[in-house]
Amino acid sequence: MDKELIEKTQKTAELYFKGIRDERPYDLWRAFDREIAKDLSLFITGQMYAREKIPHKTRQLITVAALTVLSRLDELRLHIQAALNVGCSPEEIAEVIFQTFVYGGIPATNGALKTLKSVLEEKELWPLDEPR
Repeated sequence: MDKELIEKTQKTAELYFKGIRDERPYDLWRAFDREIAKDLSLFITGQMYAREKIPHKTRQLITVAALTVLSRLDELRLHIQAALNVGCSPEEIAEVIFQTFVYGGIPATNGALKTLKSVLEEKELWPLDEPR
């Protein structure tokens, strides 16, 4: 096993998913098959998410946009939290969601905004207008 890949996977997973209480995909995969969970994690988190071609903030905003258009709200919830963890503001995340309505439709946008609001409420970042 490539020690460098394992370290990169752990580092990236910590950056993206630190403090997330929801079940992470890795935990779900592992409950069914430890080996495939390891392989998927090393590839997705250690190779794809860890690439340095674009900043982590940009990568997570792209992910939020794609998951919004596809209406994958459970996965979107996870990646909204990851976006916040890498420094995206709630306003940036909302703007990306609004930008997708042309391609995904208003129902997808509304579902994504409800998911964003729910995450922000849990993190005590809602409402946005209140001074912190």
